[in-house]
This record gives sequence, C-alpha cells and structure tokens, in this order.
Amino acid sequence: MRDQDSDLWKGFMFAFLLFLLSSLQSLFNHQYMYSCFTVGMRVKTAVMGLVYRKSLVISSAARQSCTVGEIVNLVSADTQKLMDMVVYFNAVWVAPIEIALCLYFLWQLLGPSALAGIATVILIFPLNGFIAKMRSKLQVIQMCYTDSRIKLMNEILSGIKILKFYAWEQAFLERVLGYREKELNALKRSQVLYSISIASFNSSSFLIAFSMFGVYVVVDDRNILDAQKVFVSMALIHILKTPLSQLPFAMSTTMQAVVSLRRLGKFLCQDELKPDDVDREPYSPGGNRQTRTGTFGWSKEGPPCLMRINVRVKKGSLVAVVGHVGSGKSSLLSAMLGETEKRSGHVSVKGSVAYVPQQAWIQNATLKDNIVFGQERKESWYHRVVEACALLPDLEILPAGDGTEIGEKGLNLSGGQKQRVSLARAVYRKADVYLLDDPLSAVDAHVGQHIFERVFGSEGLLKDQTRVLVTHGLSFLPQADLILVMVEGEITEMGSYLELMARDGAFAEFIRLFAGNERKERSHRGEDGDMMSSASIQTMEAISDTEDQKQEVLGKLTEVDKANTGRVKLEMYVEYFRTIGLALIIPIVFLYAFQQAASLAYNYWLSVWADDPIINGTQIDTDLKLGVFGALGFAQGVSIFGTTVAISLGGIIASRHLHLDLLNNVLRSPMAFFEVTPSGNLLNRFSKEVDAIDCMIPDGLKMMLGYLFKLLEVCIIVLVAMPFAGVVLLPLTLLYAFIQSFYVATSCQLRRLEAVSRSPIYTHFNETFQGASVIRAFSEQERFILQANGRIDHNQTAYFPRFVATRWLAVNLEFLGNLLVLAAATLAVMGRDTLSPGIVGLAVSHSLQVTGILSWIVRSWTDVENNIVSVERVKEYADTPKEAPWTIEGSMLPLAWPTHGTIELEEFGLQYRKGLDWALKGISLSIQEKEKVGIVGRTGAGKSSLALGIFRILEAAKGDIYIDGINIAQIGLHELRSRITIIPQDPVLFSGSLRMNLDPFDGYSDEEVWRALELSHLKSFVSGLPDKLNHECSEGGENLSLGQRQLVCLARALLRKTKILVLDEATAAVDLETDNLIQSTIRTQFDDCTVLTIAHRLNTIMDYTRVIVMDRGLITEMDSPSNLISERGQFYLMCREAGLV
Repeated sequence: MRDQDSDLWKGFMFAFLLFLLSSLQSLFNHQYMYSCFTVGMRVKTAVMGLVYRKSLVISSAARQSCTVGEIVNLVSADTQKLMDMVVYFNAVWVAPIEIALCLYFLWQLLGPSALAGIATVILIFPLNGFIAKMRSKLQVIQMCYTDSRIKLMNEILSGIKILKFYAWEQAFLERVLGYREKELNALKRSQVLYSISIASFNSSSFLIAFSMFGVYVVVDDRNILDAQKVFVSMALIHILKTPLSQLPFAMSTTMQAVVSLRRLGKFLCQDELKPDDVDREPYSPGGNRQTRTGTFGWSKEGPPCLMRINVRVKKGSLVAVVGHVGSGKSSLLSAMLGETEKRSGHVSVKGSVAYVPQQAWIQNATLKDNIVFGQERKESWYHRVVEACALLPDLEILPAGDGTEIGEKGLNLSGGQKQRVSLARAVYRKADVYLLDDPLSAVDAHVGQHIFERVFGSEGLLKDQTRVLVTHGLSFLPQADLILVMVEGEITEMGSYLELMARDGAFAEFIRLFAGNERKERSHRGEDGDMMSSASIQTMEAISDTEDQKQEVLGKLTEVDKANTGRVKLEMYVEYFRTIGLALIIPIVFLYAFQQAASLAYNYWLSVWADDPIINGTQIDTDLKLGVFGALGFAQGVSIFGTTVAISLGGIIASRHLHLDLLNNVLRSPMAFFEVTPSGNLLNRFSKEVDAIDCMIPDGLKMMLGYLFKLLEVCIIVLVAMPFAGVVLLPLTLLYAFIQSFYVATSCQLRRLEAVSRSPIYTHFNETFQGASVIRAFSEQERFILQANGRIDHNQTAYFPRFVATRWLAVNLEFLGNLLVLAAATLAVMGRDTLSPGIVGLAVSHSLQVTGILSWIVRSWTDVENNIVSVERVKEYADTPKEAPWTIEGSMLPLAWPTHGTIELEEFGLQYRKGLDWALKGISLSIQEKEKVGIVGRTGAGKSSLALGIFRILEAAKGDIYIDGINIAQIGLHELRSRITIIPQDPVLFSGSLRMNLDPFDGYSDEEVWRALELSHLKSFVSGLPDKLNHECSEGGENLSLGQRQLVCLARALLRKTKILVLDEATAAVDLETDNLIQSTIRTQFDDCTVLTIAHRLNTIMDYTRVIVMDRGLITEMDSPSNLISERGQFYLMCREAGLV
C-alpha cells in the first residue's frame, strides 16, 4: 500500500493467496471435526450398551443404591458429556501450540514488548483454571439434586394413582420443587463464575493489545506504531483468540467428562451377582435340584435372610412353601435363582428354569409377545397354555385379542390378569424347574382352582416338571409331595401333608386353627386388579368412535412420542422470551449494542493512531491515545460480563417457569392421560428437555447474540473503508440466508427425530431394570441386550446425519466468508491511490474474521433452534385435558364434612371414553350412615368403576353422587378426596421415610402415627428398625415385603379416619392370620364409618348389612347376605362355589 511503485499483480497475488489458504483451513478443520464426532458417537453408544449390560447383572444389594432415575441420568447426560469431551479434547494440547506460534510472530514484530502480551495470557489462565475447578464442584452438587428430582418424578409417575386417591399431589409437588430450587441455585452460582470466565477471555484480545502496544510505546519514544505493525499484530491477536476461547471450553468439557467418568465408574464397579452361586447343570433324570446347608443374605453385610437351608427335591415333585408374611418364602426362591448373596453352602439346579414373581412383571408389548417371550410360537401349545391359565375369557374382552398392546407395567390389565399372563409366560417355556412365587394370590377362587388343576396338579400341563410353589392357599397343600414350613428365614418343618399332620407340630396347629375357615378361605380371592379394574379393559383401549376399526388400532394403547414437523414456530421463541420478561430483555440488547460500539470505537481509534504522521521519528500525544484506547477496551469488558450474567439469569427464570408449568400440567392430568402416555416420554421431558432449557439455550443465546453483533461491526468497518464492498456484501448476504434456512429446517427435524427415538431407550432401560430377575431366570439376557442395542442404533441413525449436515453447512458458509476476504483485498489493491493504509489494515484484518464468525453464528443459531424444540416439547402437555380444579375458591364446604357418611347415587353412569360401552349404566342407590356394604361380581362387572366414580378419578357421564347431601361434582377434587379414604389393591410406597409415607403433610403427631401403626400390627416391626419412623423406604418400597406394604396402606387409612372408607379388598398378599387381624381392625376401628368393600373373598362380607351384586354395569341383586342366600340368585351361586353354603 505504501510502496506506490510496486506492481499491481503482486497485490492481486497476495489477495488470492489469502483466499486460498483460508479455504484450505476450512476444509481441513471440518474433516477433522467430522472424524471427532464419529469417534465420539461410537464412544457414547459403547458406554450406553455397557451401562445396560451392567444393569442386568447388578446384585440385589447394589440395586438398593442405584435407582432407575440414576441409570436414566447416566445414559442421557453422562454419556453425552463423554462424547463432548472426545470432540473438544484435542484443543487442550493444540491450543497451547497455536498460542506459542502467535507469540513468536509477535516477538518478531514488536521485539521484547511481546513479553507483556505473554504475561497477560499467563495471568488469564490460572484465573480460569480456578473457576473451572469451582464449577466442577458445583456441577457435582447440581447433578445430585437432578438425580434426586428425576428419581422422585419416576416414583410419582409410577404411583400417580395413589397420589390422586389420597389427594397428595401438593405434598409431592413441593418435594420436587424443593430439589429443583437447590438445583437451580447451584446452576446460578456456576453461571456467574462462567460469566467472569467468558468476560476475561473475550476481553483477552484487547488486554493483550493494550499491554503490548502500551509497553512498546512507553519504553522508547522512537518506537512508532504504523499501519503495518498495528494491523499485523491485531490479526495475530485475533488468531490467538480462537485457541484462547476454545481452551476454557475444552477444559470445562474435560472436567465434566471426568466427573461423569467417575459416576459411570462407580456404577460399573457395583457388586454383581455371582453366576457360580448356583450350579446350573444340564438336565438328567433322577434328582432335580438341591440346596445343602445354605446361608444366604441380600447383601454382604447385615443379617442373613435365610439360615441353615437343607432341601433336596426329586424330579417331577410338587413342593409347597408356606409361612407368615416376611418369613423368607420369596427369599428362598431368590436363593435358588442365585439372586441373593450366598454366604455358605451349595445350590445346584438341573435343567432350565422358569420363574413367576410375586408381583407380575409385564412388558409394554402385545399380550402375545408377553406370553411367548422370545420363543417361537407353536399354535397348538400356545392355545393349551392360554386355556390352562384361564386367559380365554380375557382374550374375548380385550379389543384386539392377544394382539392388544399392554401398557407399561401392565397398566390396562387387572391384578389377576397380570398374574395369569406372568404364569402363562412361564408355562409356555416348557422348562424343567418351575419356581412359582404365590401365583394364585390375585385370582378368583374358581379361577385358582382351575389353574391349579390344569397347570400344577397331578393332571396339569406341568405334571412331569419340578414345581416349587409358594402359597397362602391351604386347600392345595394335601396335593403337595413335600411341604416346607418357613419361620424367620429357617425351614422349621418339612414333609408331606400327612406326615406333618401326624407330627402335630406348629404346622398341624395352624391348619386346625384355620380348618374352620379353610373352606371359606378358598372363597373369592381378588381378581379385580388395580382400581382400573378389568371393567376398564374393554374400554380403555379403543381410540376413536368408529366401530369398524382395524384390530391393530384397537389394540394400541400407548401413544408413541410424536415428532412435530417444519421449523420451530415463532411462538415458541415468543413464549420463551415472555417468560424471561421485558425487564431483562431490554438491558440485554442495550448492553450488547454498547459492547460492540466500544469495540468498534477502539478499533477505529487504532487505525487513526496508525495513520498519525511521524514527526522527527516520533508520534505525538502517545499517552493520551493509550489512555483512550484503554478506557474503551475496559468499558467493553464490563459490558460483556453484564450481558452474560443477564442472559444466564434470564435463562434460569425461564427454565424455572417452564419446569413449574410442566410439573403442574402433568400432576393435574386425569388418570386416562397416564394410561396412554409412557412414563419414558414424561421422564424424557423432565430430564433431557429440562436440562436443555437450563443450560443449552442460554449458552446458545450468549454465543449467537455475541457473534451477530460482531458481524454487524465487521460489515460496518468494511463498508466505511470501501463503500464498493456493498456490491459484494449484498449477494453474499442473500446466499447466506438461503443456505441457512435450507439447513435449519433439516437440522430441526433431525433433532426432533433424535429426541423421539430416545424415549424408547429410556422406557426399555426402565422395564429391564424392573424385570431383571425375570429376564435372568429365563436366561433371556442376550435377547434384551440385542433389543437395547437396536434401540440405541436407531437413535444414532437420526443423530449421525445431524452433525454431517452441520459440517456441510459450515464448509459452504466459510467459503462465502473467504469470498468476502478476497473482495476486500482486491478492492484494496484497486483503490490503493485513495485509501489510507490504516483503514485498509482495519478492513482486511476484520474481514479475515468473517469466516469464523459466520460458522459460529450458524452453530449457535442451530443450537438455539434445536434446543428451543425442548420448549416446544415441554409445552406440549399444556394443552392436554386436565382434571377438575383441586380446590374451589370460596367453597361453602363445612370443615367436618362428611359428618354422617351417607352416599346417594342417582342414575349414575360412567364411560371410560366417548363411544365406548358404559361401565356403569344408570345406577341408583342410597347408603345410610354407618352401613357396611359389600360389592361383589365377576371380573368386569363394574365394581371398581363404582369406586372410581366416588373418587371422581373418572367423571360422571350422567347422573350425580351425593355425599351427606352435597353433590360431589360441585366441590374441588382435593376437598373430596382428602375427606374420604380408600385402601387400594396395589400397595404403593414412595422412597423417603416411613413417616413421610404415612403422613406427607406432617399433619399428625408422632403419638397418632404410632397408634395407627399399632392398630395395623406394624408396631413391633417398626420399633425393631434402627431408625424407627425415619426408616428409609427404597424406591417403590422394595425393602418391605408385599404384605408389610399392604399393612402400611391400612395404617394410612387409620391415620386419616374419615367417615367413608372404600376397601378394594387388599388382602391378597397376606397370610390368613394377618388377614384376620386386618379384618378385625377394620371392624372395630371403622365401626362408626360407612364402609364399602369391593370383595374378593366372600367370607369377609358375610356379616355386612348389605351386599350389592353387580353384573355388566348394573345392580342385579341387593339385600342382606342371609336374604340373598335364601333367594337362591346369583349371590347364592357364588357362595356355593366358594363353599360357604
């Protein structure tokens, strides 16, 4: 520029070389990024597979400490962090090399003054290292709270029905928000630290320039800053910026990855089940399985759960295991399966094993798949199995027969149906050894008898196999070849029925005690499953009102996570910014504008300085120039800090609002919503999507806004320097917009597809973790691992094109940026007569940054756009139907209501969905105070629907219910549900203290709680626990036996002591003695209440004032039990079947 005589071609050559080198740099860089992403993706999938395989072999003791929520978090968040590290890790060692090179070139230009720049760099680093360390500590804290929150959400979603029955949503809502607040506080502190780090890095180029030029000018008056020195130095300093800004990012991802690696390592090092605890020998005639002097425990420490076990079972015999609740019957089966820690002894099992757990584990698949369970389907055998397990009548009710899809955890099956499907799965196996954990607990008497004869009995399908049956039913015992009597983990007596009776020990005494009840006891055992009784079966599935729908549609129940299409709607952005509020947005925009103005000003000031004439070998007023330069740069740094903090706070405000809305919307959804929405979808919203709103969106916004304003500044500089450049800028801008829009739509769609294919992974992990013991017993691990791998691969097929598309975009855009460099340089060469060197230097050094800026804008833009999808997915549940309000403002409800407990039904009708059969068809009925009413009927008669109607879990389709003369449809749901009580059939506990499970609102004193425990026969058990009332229940109450959980539910009812009690007869899982205790407690304690019992055992309601017999949604008979028997109608027939008349 300065040398007017040199040839023009040299100028053009330099311009072209600039362009060529920039283009090569783009190509190499993106090829490298592509390889990194591919490796990262492989690492991520490998680790996901590892976690899954580990969850199949983890021991029972370790399962107590690892919850499903934690595993979902490992798979979703931690694997992603590892992948990020692979992508950015190289910056950790490449950046220092780049920095060293730049500083070397600066030394050549400015001599020793360059050392000042080095000193600045050295100062910035330790500060950021310290900040990174602080942030990683905060991250650990934050992850802890996130884990707790997800775990609690998972439990809320599994036990949502119980929360609704007890009106406990508010208490749990507050627990979730408590975790959320702590999580956001940790996040807030981490973000403020991050802002300091960003500000120091973004001002780094200014600080380096300021220190170098300052030292250079002050040291010697004859040191002159001309255009060449200023702008070559500035270009080098700008190159420095990339490694400097990448380093903290690379350091922080590496830090996070180390934290995640530790978490993964901790999980992967958990104790595993020892496969050699049980010798699985190939099948051979003769003895079939034996246990010699075995001692077993659930964990390495702690008391053993089984002691001195000595059993030998002959091939083909039927062994019955009996004993009280908690005496170790289920543990005995677990020991045979190798699920417990073997302390001593020897267990061997010959041949293959099939196992039926006490609580049926049902997959979210069709009924057929649940029974066949990965075997090939042999029609004739399949039909024999279905018939023997009494599933034929159910198949007729189900909308698509055995092609009906079963919801998660068997949501749309009743308890009895789940149990029978679980049994059919085992029988279909044709195994050599059958371990059956109380498979008849939830089925009707006549069904139980049928199953026993057809499956276990001497003529049954399994007559030649070895069968170990845990049971509470006494009538089956005479047919057993061997009976084991268990007391507190030891086998006290063993022998055949006759031998034991002859011995006259505890067993014989027990049999005589209940011999009177024996025939009664065989009576109606529960068949109506959880409160969505099988009445709901015919109803819950069909989706639309047309009759002629294809079987497939009828059988569908759960809704697959859907992907929206097209670009993210503008209103999502509006929604997001509205939650932040204008009060924050205006200052943010103002601060950005100010920061860029300051930056522009100090760059322009430099160019003026460089053009300053040289007088006697020196420049004048250098101190003033340096001062102005410093002030402008400092102002910029402060405003950078301001903007980043403001955006972070805005993001936290928005995510707090959005999470709260999501939580409120989900908790206020009616029961029907949870039946059709897999919990994986909801958990995905609460973990991954909320995480994206917490961190990704604010980070993306910071980058995007920062670079957008930067681009503006560059364009202004180039236009001021050479107005001609406008000719080039305009077409480039249009081209840029075209490419960008083309890409964003694609990338958005890919992101949605990826998010949708992620939900099934979580659902599958969830299911496997819960059914691990069944999967192991059937040796199906291989098949489940293949399924998990398939789902992960499917997820990756949507992920891979996403980052390839990003690379395509970046290469194209950087090419455009390089064209701008070419334009600026050639224009400068052509106009060398009119332009001053300072301005040219400014324009060219800035246009060199354009490529980087463009690619960052697009990256951050797509990040924001992709993550705004999370807002869209979280808002999705805002428009789903909600239940009635929980409380009604200014309601005139008396505090003590209901005081009498009278219930009136007038023409009451219920429908599960529009266009389906009526579950209750216009029932009219009035129940007086203190009356005890039993409700009986076959499966699907509408017994449970009645209870659902009283609690308004389902709203009336016609007619009304009045309690104490008040129409329940006109009061708030919580006002209704908290004033009447139910003891549901499925005993659900939540993780937390026992006290919290009984009284989550802390509304009762300790004395009252102890009194309730005493009446529910749990006092001795709880007093024996080290923490008493503060005993931690694990997820789902896993560390209490099923019978004990049932008693906890009774204690809840005793605490609330309301005038109306609904009993969904909940004694299927307890032995006879405990059952009698419960019945007597209910008779004495609820004497002055109205009691409605949905009865499965008729002997419990023979002394009630009235019995209602229901059939197909209508009341067929209603009178006192003795009158009904003398009328010889339906009730009489039921009693005869049960052996009561």
